[in-house]
Amino acid sequence: MESIATKTILPETGFVRLPHIIGDTRSTPPTPPIIPVSKSTWWAGVKSGRFPKPVKLGPRITAWRVEDIRKLIDESKIPQHETGMDAHG
Repeated sequence: MESIATKTILPETGFVRLPHIIGDTRSTPPTPPIIPVSKSTWWAGVKSGRFPKPVKLGPRITAWRVEDIRKLIDESKIPQHETGMDAHG
């Protein structure tokens, strides 16, 4: 079950870029993480199959389908504490 925070951060459909997934404390205002892992951990997880594969939208634009990120959260491929969600969603 998704938390209210996750529902407000993620659109229903579309694409999200990496800073929206893992957060960006340097942006103004800071972007809170949906999945608080480092960039290197995220890419290692993509390579191993733990996290979804990205979609190339252009030569320098990589994004992930919102549906894939929601599925990742729903399937609990990552521990609940990493999503910021508790057992009650």
